Amino acid sequence: MYAGNIERHRTQRIGWLRAAVLGANDGILSTSSLVLGVAASHANHRSVLVAGVAGLVAGAMSMAAGEYVSVHSQADTEQADLKLERAELKADDKGEHKELQATRSRRNHPRSRA
Repeated sequence: MYAGNIERHRTQRIGWLRAAVLGANDGILSTSSLVLGVAASHANHRSVLVAGVAGLVAGAMSMAAGEYVSVHSQADTEQADLKLERAELKADDKGEHKELQATRSRRNHPRSRA
């Protein structure tokens, strides 16, 4: 690949699709199980409908809260890593550059660009 060619692989952006599919499957199964359980108790149609809607709302709120916590936990971890790297650069600039160069060399970057 030359420098001007940007490849567009889908695997780099597939995380959101995986989360959406898993979330949809989870929502469908949990809501249908709830509705079936309420219906099996010989409840009237209105009670089954209310239980289904309540299950959908509760599931959506749970998924949103989980995603919020997950995103913020990742951001906090990344900020902590950046703080650590800044401190290491300040303490040993040359050593950190050698470490970066070694990492890039292991990833098959040309020595002149590593």
